[in-house]
Amino acid sequence: MYRLRYESYRNAGMVKEDAARTVTDQYDDLPNSYRFGIFYRGNLVSTLRLHYIDRANPTGPSNTVFNDILEPRINAGESFIDPSRFAADGEWSRTLRVLPYVTLRLAVVACKYFDPTCCLTAIKEEHSAFYHKVFRSVPTTGPREYPGLTVPVHLLESNCDRNLDNIISQYPFFRSTAFEQRMLFEQPGRGEVGPLTVLPTAKYLKNAA
Repeated sequence: MYRLRYESYRNAGMVKEDAARTVTDQYDDLPNSYRFGIFYRGNLVSTLRLHYIDRANPTGPSNTVFNDILEPRINAGESFIDPSRFAADGEWSRTLRVLPYVTLRLAVVACKYFDPTCCLTAIKEEHSAFYHKVFRSVPTTGPREYPGLTVPVHLLESNCDRNLDNIISQYPFFRSTAFEQRMLFEQPGRGEVGPLTVLPTAKYLKNAA
């Protein structure tokens, strides 16, 4: 996944050349960090990282870059899903035009499981129209430098109480069962190993919860 991040970001001109050919940072191994790879026919085609940010676990990439905006809200009791490090294989992106939807479905499932105040999006300005159309995300502030990237990012947010159910109704593929949500985000018990493979329940269940 770290290699895929690097290749994707290099092709987009978002990171400098690095001999290690990987992109990782201090946020990858936090206890509130969830890293996923999307596989199609045995190929890793995309990856996404999610953080659940609240008063108990306030650390995340967006809360570092936009701390002056988010920290007071977190202290007031708000919580956030913070997707980051979205990367996709260039060749598969041209073949699978639905890949952004398939990958970002993880953020929607996370919002159903954690029930946050908002879902954040820190992105390049040219991607804003997509997130506004699909996720009803609105700008929170202007562009800022993002650690490790050569381009500035804008912070958008989508209010979950206001938007989430309507988004899922408009895009039924975003539906998920409580079981799938637990498989993806429930912390395994002591000595237990979390699931390595999770199939999207919306693919198999017509009326996923």
